[in-house]
Amino acid sequence: MARALKRPNIPLKLPKVRVPRLPRTDEPYEDIFEEMTLQEHLEELRDRIIKTCLAIGVAFIAGVFLADRLLNQIVKNANVLVDESGQGGLDIASPTDPITLYFKIALYIAIGFTMPIIVWHLIGFLSPGLTRKEKRVLFTALPFVTLLFLGGVSYAYFFAVPRAYDFLSTFQNDVFSWDPDGGQVINFYLTVMIGLGIAFQIPVVMFLLAKLNLVSPKRMSQYRKYAAMGILVISAIITPTPDPFNMFFVALPLLLLYEVGIIIARVFARSSEAATT
Repeated sequence: MARALKRPNIPLKLPKVRVPRLPRTDEPYEDIFEEMTLQEHLEELRDRIIKTCLAIGVAFIAGVFLADRLLNQIVKNANVLVDESGQGGLDIASPTDPITLYFKIALYIAIGFTMPIIVWHLIGFLSPGLTRKEKRVLFTALPFVTLLFLGGVSYAYFFAVPRAYDFLSTFQNDVFSWDPDGGQVINFYLTVMIGLGIAFQIPVVMFLLAKLNLVSPKRMSQYRKYAAMGILVISAIITPTPDPFNMFFVALPLLLLYEVGIIIARVFARSSEAATT
């Protein structure tokens, strides 16, 4: 009788099928980053640059009408002698300086008006590589960037630079004749205004660092003395005169803004911690 063949017992393994689970409402949202090619990045950059230039061009028209008033105020703050007939003013080194300086002031006015649009397009270009939290924080800080920039420009225009010119025009006036060049006076004015407008962003930077959990408010308080030294160096660079009196007028609001930034960082750091718990 033939022996029956014994079939080997081979277990049959079926592949496991994983059913996708929908995320619960209480789970954190996972950011999905959309990849873009180099050509798409360049096209987006081109479109944003064109829109920014168009905005500056429209604001330039308003700057042309406001440049005359600003130029007269600069001449007045620079303590330049002008007689009763209106003769006098800033010296020029080139025949084209009057129209060049006039339109330069108009351009700076246009850039100041379109600063929110410039920052908006800058954040919009960087936003595809940011998380939802980072986008929300940046767009929340955008209005304060504009307000602080205008505050720094106004402080330089109405207070810091006129005080500096009062000091310079009266320093050794029995030896030196105060007759500054027009181009240098205007460049001086615009440089200090832009410098203080950027330096006034200290609270915004501290807000971003605290909100994104990059630097804690406690660490900001511990580094207060180093921040004060850095502010004094920045003030020495921005200040148009080498004397400590005028440097104090530039450093004082920056030191106060640093203290305000610590308070803001503490408030928003606590709110972010409460949101995560």
